[in-house]
Amino acid sequence: MKTAIQPESAPLDPQVSAYIASFTDEKRTVLTLLREAIRQAAPQAVEKMSYRMPSYHLNGPLVYFAMARNHIGLYPTPSAVAHFREELSSYKTSKGAIQFPLGQQLPLELICRIVAFKLEENQTQPRNPSSGTPQV
Repeated sequence: MKTAIQPESAPLDPQVSAYIASFTDEKRTVLTLLREAIRQAAPQAVEKMSYRMPSYHLNGPLVYFAMARNHIGLYPTPSAVAHFREELSSYKTSKGAIQFPLGQQLPLELICRIVAFKLEENQTQPRNPSSGTPQV
């Protein structure tokens, strides 16, 4: 039986690990699930802290996330929020942010699709010559 060749996963960033470890068990569990979903959808993405949030980058920014008092904020940029507007209708959103309330199950499959959308977008968008990031 042939197995699909899996891409190498980018290393875990110790600062992101420390960020997640700084929360209570319940919040840490949810943040770990979110981190794993993002890394599953984009295993080669570089994980790092940016703007004091865990962030993932591959050919430009993919997503950022942060724990708030009553929700987890996911920041996939405005294009992703607009693209998934219907599926996100039960969540509070703004131009480039999504709020997932604590106490509700994270929509991990939807989050993976959002990350996949950003991967594709970053591959196909023209690049800013000065920064190398996609021009949106």
